[in-house]
Amino acid sequence: MSRWFLIAGGVLVLIGLALKFAPWTVNWFGRLPGDLSFGSGNTRVFIPLTSMIVLSLALTVIVNLFRR
Repeated sequence: MSRWFLIAGGVLVLIGLALKFAPWTVNWFGRLPGDLSFGSGNTRVFIPLTSMIVLSLALTVIVNLFRR
């Protein structure tokens, strides 16, 4: 189990570095149709509904591929 946590941590570090130094790789994420954004004055609320559904589907497919 600890081996999987180390692998998952390494993958998360690599993803974090990619997002930090190459932000153009995911410019579309969070700007999909269906992502809600409300604002007035100094307040802004952002609800990424469609982005989270896409992320959930992608992770489900990946996890199911590794389980088989």
